[in-house]
Amino acid sequence: MVFFNPTERSVQLTGKTLIVPVVSTANVSQLAADLLIASLSLERIGIFDSASLVPVVGSLEDGVGVSTPLELYGKTGVDVVVVQQRSPTLKSQKQEFIQSLLEFIKTSGVASALFLSGVDLSNRTDSQMQTPTYQIRPTATPLLSTPLARLGELPIPEYTSPVPQFPLQSNNEAETDVPFIPGGSLTRRILRTLSKSPSSVPTAAILQFVLEGDNRADAALLASVVVAVFGLSIAGFKEPRSWKQGLFGAPPDPTLYG
Repeated sequence: MVFFNPTERSVQLTGKTLIVPVVSTANVSQLAADLLIASLSLERIGIFDSASLVPVVGSLEDGVGVSTPLELYGKTGVDVVVVQQRSPTLKSQKQEFIQSLLEFIKTSGVASALFLSGVDLSNRTDSQMQTPTYQIRPTATPLLSTPLARLGELPIPEYTSPVPQFPLQSNNEAETDVPFIPGGSLTRRILRTLSKSPSSVPTAAILQFVLEGDNRADAALLASVVVAVFGLSIAGFKEPRSWKQGLFGAPPDPTLYG
């Protein structure tokens, strides 16, 4: 089955940067993608095969049509396109999904790809208290002369794992390539796959320490880092309409408090 199916309003991807939120702690990356899509007025330009994802369906923001687990948003004149993933990958399909996604990145014509992920804040060390936002730049894909080059200029530290993946092992070779990302779900596996199979498309990841809860402010912070990296023109973030219709559940009945 074809992995990517463009819509009638498909936008040329050549030369653009693909932003990919990874389902992870607090869904902060999906919320940040929501903000970018709404604030840049991006339109759905493609639908991905979601056979590897947990089935889910819902209404589109404008109420016309349905949304699917994995979609692509873009717009002519905007230098980024944004993936939105609404459900996690099936346990038995993780590597197949990663291979399909990375193959799409390699063949789509995009100039670079930026992954977004949350990290469990409860594992943060004292030295990581200065900022919640970190970056990983796989050594196999240099970023000079690419849209991601500004990552090297911004004060975003390189990510190091706050805890080992296997604490009881004294010599953990897995820590030597891509650091362990607690709560990062497939983020590390994606980056490790890239490091072992170098792609011609430069890639990087922005990670943010978060806790589960009302993460709208965390999402705005993560989205603001993306805006700074690419110099996007956004005066203020616009929350999608769906956020106002039960994103974190309905407010409690006031009669509960007497």
